Amino acid sequence: MDALATYVSMGGYAGFVWPAYGIAAAVLGGLALQSWRRYRASRDALASAQRPRDSRQ
Repeated sequence: MDALATYVSMGGYAGFVWPAYGIAAAVLGGLALQSWRRYRASRDALASAQRPRDSRQ
């Protein structure tokens, strides 16, 4: 249990390390979400462009 406490305290730098991990995870999650949303928008735009003209609204 002492090894876990030592790891979590990060040698006294936990106040800097854990928020950095949190920020990195939030940025990566945001990028993944943005990529997924843009993929869906591009897919829908392509599907719309490939439909015959008379079926477009």
